[in-house]
Amino acid sequence: MIERRTLLGGALLPAAAALLLGGCGGGDPAGRGAAGGAPADNGGAFQATESTTYTRVPAAPADTRTGGDTKGMVVHPDTPVPVLDRPGGKPVATLPARQLGGPTWVPVVETSGDWLRVLLPSRPNGSSGWISGRGQGLRTARSPYAVRVDLSERRLTLLKSGRKTGSWTVAVGAPKTPTPSGRTFVLAVLEPAKRTPSPLVLPLGAHSASLDSFGGGPGTVAFHAWPDRSVFGKAVTHGCVRVPDKALRALSAVPLGTLVNITG
Repeated sequence: MIERRTLLGGALLPAAAALLLGGCGGGDPAGRGAAGGAPADNGGAFQATESTTYTRVPAAPADTRTGGDTKGMVVHPDTPVPVLDRPGGKPVATLPARQLGGPTWVPVVETSGDWLRVLLPSRPNGSSGWISGRGQGLRTARSPYAVRVDLSERRLTLLKSGRKTGSWTVAVGAPKTPTPSGRTFVLAVLEPAKRTPSPLVLPLGAHSASLDSFGGGPGTVAFHAWPDRSVFGKAVTHGCVRVPDKALRALSAVPLGTLVNITG
């Protein structure tokens, strides 16, 4: 059984929430490149960029099974772990134990022996990598939830154990700033100091494909509420998915690392 406090634990960062939400509201794009990450030292074995929502890992292999579901396995490293380009291969990044003020939980999308292929929170979209499942300090759990977003239908559906528990009409990215499709995951649950336009922000492990940076943040795509209900059913955002209040409450209860399939 997944303990929700464990997966959703960690301090909520108002500043981080404000930066991420800034890329979903109004204003002009900053037009800057995504921030690079500082090299991370893993016991002297190697140095590689940390895989976070602020970094780019160009050597990370792409997730090729877009749209596919998983068995809900999610993992959290208690200490930073190396991410490889293939089982037993070359390191391309380090997966930190924490980011955005909470624990890093990522979904497992493939296994090969003791090796686990996970989705990463960094650019480019669809980045993945292999981590060893044999090392100590790697915590595993299973999320019974899955989230599906149909861009063409402007609809978000929440499933638990394969059964629909809720479905809502949402607002998605405008034609010039589309919401990216593919498999991603719930990265964090953040509480902005200012509770409008949304009391909570749920950043995903995906980024805008048209904006490298926006509103001072790294262009991270997120789920969040919106006070003007007239936007629902329209393609009007800068890439984020605006959801009704009831949907936000339901989404905030799913474990971190829960898979999100964006199609259409």
